[in-house]
Amino acid sequence: MTSDLVVCGAGPAGRALAHRALVRGQSVTIIDPRPERRWSATYAAWADELPEWLDPGVFAATVDRPAVWTTRRIELDRRYCVFDTAALQDSLDLTGARIITDRVIDIVAPPRFGTRKDELPLARLASGTDVPGGRVIDARGVSRSPGLAEQTAFGVVLDRDRWADPDTLFMDWRIDNGARPDEPRSFLYAVPLGDNTILLEETCLAGRPALRTEVLRDRLATRLRSRGVTLDGSERIERVRFPVEGGRAHPAAFGAAGALIHPATGYSVAAALRTADILAAGDSIWNISSRTVNRLRHIGLQALLALPPQDLPIFFDKFFELTPERQRAYLSGRDDLAGTAVAMTALFAALPWRSRRTLARATTGS
Repeated sequence: MTSDLVVCGAGPAGRALAHRALVRGQSVTIIDPRPERRWSATYAAWADELPEWLDPGVFAATVDRPAVWTTRRIELDRRYCVFDTAALQDSLDLTGARIITDRVIDIVAPPRFGTRKDELPLARLASGTDVPGGRVIDARGVSRSPGLAEQTAFGVVLDRDRWADPDTLFMDWRIDNGARPDEPRSFLYAVPLGDNTILLEETCLAGRPALRTEVLRDRLATRLRSRGVTLDGSERIERVRFPVEGGRAHPAAFGAAGALIHPATGYSVAAALRTADILAAGDSIWNISSRTVNRLRHIGLQALLALPPQDLPIFFDKFFELTPERQRAYLSGRDDLAGTAVAMTALFAALPWRSRRTLARATTGS
């Protein structure tokens, strides 16, 4: 059996791509070692990033003006959406797809020259089976490696009445988590998961190596105690660890594997949802602008990794002073080359001289 599209990986990106191809009437095979696994991570996105086809019932909460704490409190003029993870997974319906429970060990493309009409790309499985398709797309994510920067987090889910702060906190860099001034920084991420619960997560934005989840667990407990909340061990826990770099901007890769993770923020689900239709239609999601923006975002990652811990809150204070349009361009404009360049230039100009020197050295290798 040969499908129009073979998707390797059934995470959010792979499932979104398979779903949109099915909507278009294509035959689809999806391969994953555990295709029925329920997703447990918390996903979120800016509302203006999301495609119109997305079911409005997939959100656990929406917040019109989330806040950040840098050296001060700043309100963001941009709606933020937290997904109901189970509802999102179910909404990406795979009815009609051929689902194979197996592990893809290789994706083999036909030779570029002299290809016979009957030669197709194929997925090679651990069981020894080859699965050909009109197109074979790698959506298996990125494997961890010591050389890759990672994002890590440790979070707990609390009943809303245990947490007095009314803010949704996109980032809270206040120093009440017990970390020493010279240690790598982490921030609190606090988002509602509905009317009655809230996720409180101590997060290392990016590190090479990133902070261990045990360190983040202890910091979160210290931070919450300082704000009047003592954990009793019964709380639901969320652990996060994934590379923020390592994907390839390639026509046969998608999601994290296809370089859709923003390397300076770790966000990727919205980008996958927004571009799934384009790839399902057989079009490229990569052009000169989007490839250049991807390179600029990696420069942004190098800048973050180079800044000393005490300068990170100042960096984000200046970033969130940018106009909403410039913030949006850098955070979400994956093919907005002009907007991304303007935002990065404006941020660099607003930073103190010591930070500019650090960023210049980190991004030029001098």
